[in-house]
Amino acid sequence: MRYIFFFFVLAHLPVRAQQGLKDYYRDYFPIGVAVSARALTGADTTLILRQFNSLTPENAMKMGPIHPEEDRYNWKDADAIVDFAVSHGLRVRGHNLCWHEQTPAWLFKDASGAPVTKEVLLQRLKDHITTVVGRYKGKVYAWDVVNEAVADDSTHLLRNSPWYAICGEEFIAKAFEYAHAADPDAQLFYNDYNTERPEKRERVYRLLKKLIASGVPVTGVGLQGHWSIFEPADEELRTAIRRFAALGLKVQITELDVSVYPWEKNRRPRRPDEADTFTPPLEQRQADQYKKVFAVFREEAHGLAASTGDRASASHPGGPLTGVTFWNITDAHTWLDDYPVRGRKNYPLLFDTNGQPKKAFWEVVHF
Repeated sequence: MRYIFFFFVLAHLPVRAQQGLKDYYRDYFPIGVAVSARALTGADTTLILRQFNSLTPENAMKMGPIHPEEDRYNWKDADAIVDFAVSHGLRVRGHNLCWHEQTPAWLFKDASGAPVTKEVLLQRLKDHITTVVGRYKGKVYAWDVVNEAVADDSTHLLRNSPWYAICGEEFIAKAFEYAHAADPDAQLFYNDYNTERPEKRERVYRLLKKLIASGVPVTGVGLQGHWSIFEPADEELRTAIRRFAALGLKVQITELDVSVYPWEKNRRPRRPDEADTFTPPLEQRQADQYKKVFAVFREEAHGLAASTGDRASASHPGGPLTGVTFWNITDAHTWLDDYPVRGRKNYPLLFDTNGQPKKAFWEVVHF
């Protein structure tokens, strides 16, 4: 009799209590999260497995951490994340293969400390990508190959990074070519921020259009999604997704969070007037923003038939948006707690400091 009662209780639990984000969005796209190796053996492990079906190593696969010396790789944390994902049937997005930040000290210099030649740097890039992608071939389904190569300065197309200073723009195409050679089945993404702002969007579009026209094996574009309660507008987001999709590219939201502060790039000290409190009005504004952007995500995951305007079947998404990944797990710790203002608490995610769903979570899943 008690078994009958047990199953009766289970059957009558609220459906939402038995589901995670990945379940609500099973007919739309994978829901991912950026993690450290430590997070997979701590208090957040249960929440990760309940809510997400894709993992991104937050830092473990960046060039500095994984390749600290020319002849030495540090596989420990990256292996732990990939092994965890494989053992639990989760997808893995690799992040990232070529970036101007978190690069090891040896990369751009020769033995005397002088800048290396273009040929040497490209060979180092090839060796790195071939080794890293080759190690995880068949386990990592997508890579952020080149990260943030477009300049913040609107008068230039590309950032004046050491990559660009030594190699010119060729390093971008080469990175994609090396990654494709190492794993021909992997999806290869260009990844950047502020891609919804029209001016930056158009320069990213110009770069991608040029790469595609040259036969570079780019699969998609990652819109980082480091947004706030103030931006983007839904039409800006929708326009960006469709603009890149017009090039035949997949689109993924790769690093999603919604800050309670306006977006800033440059580091600065905390001001006395920054209260550091997640007030009910801020909570509501954040919930409204999450609700808005996820409505756009669902729309762009299913797509619209050009002739009739009908949505594609829910079980066969037909739009360009193919994944959404959150950048960190809960508000207990996020990268925005220290950037751009060190020690200023941010509350940018769907789960609070105790790992409980926030108002924004319910706005995301109620549709």
